[in-house]
Amino acid sequence: MRGQTRTVTRRPAARASPPPSPSASDSESASPARPAKRRKTASSTSSKIDAYRKILHQSTADLKPSLPPTRCHTLAYHKPLLLDGGRGADGRAAFLSWFDSVSATRAMPWRKPWVNPADFSSDDDAALRRTLEKRAYEVWISEIMLQQTRVAVVIEYWNRWMERWPTIQDLAAATADDVLAAWRGLGYYSRATRIHEAAKLAVGDSSMRGLLPSSAKDLADRIPGVGRYTAGAISCIAFGRPAPMVDGNVLRVLSRQLGLYGNIKTDKAVIDMIWVAAEELVNAVALDGQDDKTVTPDDTRSDGPGRWGQALMELGSTVCAPRPNCGECPITATCRAYSEGLALSNKSKNTEDIITDMEDMCGVCEPFDETDDIENQPPAAAKKGGKQATLSAFFTKPASTKPPAKAAKVDVEAIANHARKFPVKVAKKAVREEQTLVCAVVRGDGRHLIHKRPAKGLLAGLWEFPSSMLERDVTASQRQKLAKEFIAGVLDEEEVEHVGELGSVPWLFSHIKLTMHVHLFRLEGTKDVGVGGTASGRWSEEVDTESMGTGMRKCWDLVKEAA
Repeated sequence: MRGQTRTVTRRPAARASPPPSPSASDSESASPARPAKRRKTASSTSSKIDAYRKILHQSTADLKPSLPPTRCHTLAYHKPLLLDGGRGADGRAAFLSWFDSVSATRAMPWRKPWVNPADFSSDDDAALRRTLEKRAYEVWISEIMLQQTRVAVVIEYWNRWMERWPTIQDLAAATADDVLAAWRGLGYYSRATRIHEAAKLAVGDSSMRGLLPSSAKDLADRIPGVGRYTAGAISCIAFGRPAPMVDGNVLRVLSRQLGLYGNIKTDKAVIDMIWVAAEELVNAVALDGQDDKTVTPDDTRSDGPGRWGQALMELGSTVCAPRPNCGECPITATCRAYSEGLALSNKSKNTEDIITDMEDMCGVCEPFDETDDIENQPPAAAKKGGKQATLSAFFTKPASTKPPAKAAKVDVEAIANHARKFPVKVAKKAVREEQTLVCAVVRGDGRHLIHKRPAKGLLAGLWEFPSSMLERDVTASQRQKLAKEFIAGVLDEEEVEHVGELGSVPWLFSHIKLTMHVHLFRLEGTKDVGVGGTASGRWSEEVDTESMGTGMRKCWDLVKEAA
């Protein structure tokens, strides 16, 4: 493997003091999925990130794979090999070539050639502006839709959306209900509301006039609902400006590339290091092929940054997935997790790099657990501990006297099994179970009473049948009694017929398993009762056209069958 073993001098072992033994109360009151780590303060995390930034701009030794169970290594071990001189430049070029060869495979309609301003004459500024305006709008909508949603689902929604509102001006002129209705089925409806509000803001702003800002910072600062990742995507793909694009897939890809064994969801130091590495990588791509050494990444505009960001996301979606297909990966030569897996499969146990001092250790990676497989276990079965490095692990081991083994055949499956341990797997939280009464009321003229949900929170701004949460499990007869009491309060009417409970509709949100018990009521006459006060209600003639959540629409299906 790469690198040479270093000769080191250690400080006296007396400097290290053994950790205190846990008390009985400590061991009994806590059962974390992983061993507790020393809490990182904001200042310690910041200093670690500052040190990491400096390392990325320095020439570092060619380090050998850091192997379990100790994985002793310095912070420099996490410098991306894709930044490593000529090898890194070749790797970046090969990675972009790979993306070009697969970019059309999944037929994403929002993937289009970069709009190069050089293709427009100086007399054609208006045409360039219109083209950039539409392109930035298309990228923006696709990125928001793709959050928490599979590509195959988004394609159909994106096509319909663009057919209905082809420009940002068209979207700004739409009604809130129409926008929510078009979003129905994608979930996380607050995304649609923020998109609509942002479109109106961008069109009405005297400086933007419908053209989104080109810099990632301005996008994140000025456009509601556009976070750091989406801002980077729009800036790179639409405007050709280098900016890091780090979504969940990219966090996983770069944790493996860097050999960074940590929690990419909650550990700020891990997340920040990956963002820093992503920024340096896209800056390097922006400067690839530049002969003028005085040019900075901010001076450049090209299709490189957009292709690079999309390549990382494509790799994470299709190859470097939670269960990676390392045999198909185009950048295994620069992947720390791959090199570790290769060394392990070849039994090269003496390839660990040796640490000069305890203070030189990475300090970000968590203790490695070779047996950890939380991904395949139910939440309650998550592992409670990992293997901690012992003091002896920090001293040079005797060299092996065995003759070198012949080159072994690459065991891709074994390598992938090691790589899939990155990043740290955490036990999923149990889904909260809730129940609610959904009360559909139909009056004499066939109209149904609907209420609008609050502007914030779950299913914000959508319409629904009057609903009431159940605080505990109750029997069918108790549900009937509670439903009658609830509707009597909503309508302030005594003469309302309870037709019956039509059935129950289970619906799963990301954090809630909701069971909706659907009750049907009939009201004589056509009085507009139940629409005053804070209810924001009205009587709907065409429930099929209302902007309802998919779960509530399942309830409507039961009501229609009973009509």
